[in-house]
Amino acid sequence: MADNEEKIQEHPDKYFSKKYLFISIALSIAGMAVVVYLTYTPGVLEHLKPKRLPGLFIALIVSFMRLWFSAARIRYLSEKKLSWIASFRVMLSWDFTSSVTPSTIGGAPMATFAMTKEGFRLGQSSAIILYSVLLDQLWFALAVPILLVTGLYYEVVPDNIGMVGQASMLLLYAGLLSYAGLMAYGVLKNPSAITKVLNGLFKLPFLRRWRGKIAEEAKNLEEYSHELRKKPKSFLLKAFFLTFMSWMARVALPTIVVLSLLPADVVLSVLRSLAMNLAFLIMPTPGGSGGVEGLFAIFQGPLMDRKAFIGLAVFAWRIISYYITVGLGMMATTWYINRSVIDKLQTEEAGAEINEDISAGNKH
Repeated sequence: MADNEEKIQEHPDKYFSKKYLFISIALSIAGMAVVVYLTYTPGVLEHLKPKRLPGLFIALIVSFMRLWFSAARIRYLSEKKLSWIASFRVMLSWDFTSSVTPSTIGGAPMATFAMTKEGFRLGQSSAIILYSVLLDQLWFALAVPILLVTGLYYEVVPDNIGMVGQASMLLLYAGLLSYAGLMAYGVLKNPSAITKVLNGLFKLPFLRRWRGKIAEEAKNLEEYSHELRKKPKSFLLKAFFLTFMSWMARVALPTIVVLSLLPADVVLSVLRSLAMNLAFLIMPTPGGSGGVEGLFAIFQGPLMDRKAFIGLAVFAWRIISYYITVGLGMMATTWYINRSVIDKLQTEEAGAEINEDISAGNKH
């Protein structure tokens, strides 16, 4: 992440390219088109029940609730130094870059950059974002045992994904639990371990040029991690509650969309939504586009009595969960990029004025 943060601090406008945005949207449209093509039946709209359609408005409300809980978490972790508007800007920028960049890049560097534009030091911003990531990992660590236990009684992972799919999910569970344990140890138990790992990593030849800067910021990060460790348990519990509610809103969204079209097994739909949200994490495409549409059809499709409704459900879900977020996030990210450009111009102008004053003083 350090390399990405270096790039974004110097050239925020080049951090994510229009190519990624275009690829993400194109793959999403292609994914939806494939699902609709494979499941469409003429006259399907005639079978829609008007009394169920208000559920789509509930889904929209739940989607905005997820945004609110995510913003509330960032504001809470900043000890309310971030205003509500700033918290939403940071969160939307994070969501946007996560939605249009490959998973190897992610949105954390943009969120860190956004917080520096809100007046936080880079090390402090990194610590807050790192703590947010840790809370997400703790949520995953809670979700995995739930899926493993309920998997004994429900067909949480559909049989139609085959042995390879089943094995992949088990590997994903093991990876999430391991990563969550390492993150918890590094941030909550031994923050100095993070500094040692980063200092060791940046001794590598191709990373050495950033070693000095990273060493300084790692120290700031470690100091802030120690500050977080001093917080009462209630601080962690409230932050985790906000994380829990944000993820529950995300998990509930597919089920609400499905129920807005026709009846389905609610409990199984929620469990499968939880499993597929974890599976989204390993999608290699920008924002998982193209793959998440297929996973929705695989996990939720068998629960829908009318096959023709699967395409409609995928379309409604992606509009609510993806396209609205991309639109709002693009505005927030553009705001930070424009502010960065303005700040740079003001700095250059101030430097030019100082040089002129020095030149004038020398003449006198």
